[in-house]
Amino acid sequence: MRRALALLLALTATASLLTACGEDQTTAASDTPTCGQDQATGATDTTGNAAETAVSDPKLDDVKITGAEGEQPVLEFDKPLGVAETATKVISKGDGTAIKVGSTASFDFLFVNATDGNVVGTSYDSDPVDVPFEDSLLTGIYKGLDGQKAGSRVLVGIAPKDGPGADSTSGLTDTDSLLFLVDIHDVRFPLQRAEGTAVPPVAGLPTVTLADDGAPTITVPEGDPPAELVVQPLIEGACDVVESGQTITVNYTGVLYDDGTEFDSSWSSGSPASFPIGTGGVIPGWDKGLVGQHVGSQVLLVIPAADGYGDTGSGDTIPPGATLVFVVDILDAH
Repeated sequence: MRRALALLLALTATASLLTACGEDQTTAASDTPTCGQDQATGATDTTGNAAETAVSDPKLDDVKITGAEGEQPVLEFDKPLGVAETATKVISKGDGTAIKVGSTASFDFLFVNATDGNVVGTSYDSDPVDVPFEDSLLTGIYKGLDGQKAGSRVLVGIAPKDGPGADSTSGLTDTDSLLFLVDIHDVRFPLQRAEGTAVPPVAGLPTVTLADDGAPTITVPEGDPPAELVVQPLIEGACDVVESGQTITVNYTGVLYDDGTEFDSSWSSGSPASFPIGTGGVIPGWDKGLVGQHVGSQVLLVIPAADGYGDTGSGDTIPPGATLVFVVDILDAH
């Protein structure tokens, strides 16, 4: 999945994904968590780029799509093909949940340069991608997918003005149109923040205060860090249990136990992160600490180096042997 998603993100400029409680705590506790999954209700109206919806264009009728089911499709068309305005053609219409701002869409995609027919990105050779639908997406994708339903196959012709512009890696120029073929498998509405029952704070652990939007501030106590992994729910969600091998969507903040310095936060980047859990794709402390938790939970993780980045650290932000503290809102799992 990460290879396909990297291809998509390289062309869309969306936020990067994560690789690899206290006495002052406030919570978003609720007696009736919504659980967020597959909810058509509660979707906000689209804004920003989606105010300009994709149009129809007869040029897309001339694109022939071939290929065996389950394999990467092939687009056949007279080259060059140029579109002046981003256009959408629904090849087959599904009857599932519609993509709206606040949803996460799971789909397979194929990007083709409409000038020369070269494939510049695909997920069909790996796994479908999970993409939050928000206005940081490439304008052409945002326009083309707005309102499309799960189960649909959609062809989007992306005009140069709505595309990524010149890109040396893919060979695109700022005058190239793009063809974007999408098979939409699933559309969900993840929670926006943790919802559930507040858990009484545990003495001696880092404390957490939440901003109005749910972003956590972590205060680390004085003294030596715990020698073993600490997994402490701050809010107990009441939705599905996270299972190994699922893809989860989370908001998180991480600080160093040594001095409380923040080194990473999806709240700061402006977009939740989605990734497989329990498969070794992230640090062991995340796999061990989040599998078995409920969607809707907020979890405090205190991760010793052995379950983090070990004796080598990571880049300039995490020193060797560092103990890490994370606060994680589990928003979705599927």
